[in-house]
Amino acid sequence: MEPVTKKRTKAFLIDVAVSSVVTAGVEYFLRKKVKNEAVHALITPTVVMWALEYAQLRQNGQTIGYKATGLALENEEGSELTSGQILKRMAYRDTVSTFDYLKNPKEFEKQDGEILPHDRFSSTVVKEL
Repeated sequence: MEPVTKKRTKAFLIDVAVSSVVTAGVEYFLRKKVKNEAVHALITPTVVMWALEYAQLRQNGQTIGYKATGLALENEEGSELTSGQILKRMAYRDTVSTFDYLKNPKEFEKQDGEILPHDRFSSTVVKEL
């Protein structure tokens, strides 16, 4: 595993921890209004994670995890990230990317871990600061 990929994994775990704390707070208030357990198990954590990640990436190209590990997400051309790129990246990562890894784990990382399949799909690259 490339050093950048290790940092990306650590960053993702940090972001999941932050998202879990926020999700716990949101669920505390939602439990009184929404009785369906599937909402609390599937929808709320996904919506909170995506909302936090979107807001942070749109604001400054870094999530809390990326900032802690010294990484930043950039557009391949060097311009500002678009909303579409961020949404495409999150959707691809949380759905199709897993199958890409299972099909061919050796070809999963490109450019020393800076580009993974969801980055290729959304035309983004992760750089070390």
